[in-house]
Amino acid sequence: MTTYGTSLARLFQVEPENDWRNQAACRGMDPELFFSPDSFETKQGKDGREDIAKAACARCEVRAECLEYAIKAGERYGIWGGLTEQERRAVVRRRTAELRAGRAG
Repeated sequence: MTTYGTSLARLFQVEPENDWRNQAACRGMDPELFFSPDSFETKQGKDGREDIAKAACARCEVRAECLEYAIKAGERYGIWGGLTEQERRAVVRRRTAELRAGRAG
């Protein structure tokens, strides 16, 4: 078995019995599509890579489960549930603000 250093590859290797992962559209895809390379990446290269990854997520039936996993696990890198790192942080900030507003009101 090939060992990848990315979070996505480790996710599939560590706990294969997890039901949602077995149904993931990205299963079997190159994990490097979902994570920035260690070397320099042009904006065009990044946009293209992210577009491919997000297209896989868009057709994935377990996208919501993947996104929730990434948020709960604090995944700091890569595309999870169709969202980049920055987009996931925005979701967390929004949820936190909604919780605070709910407690205040």
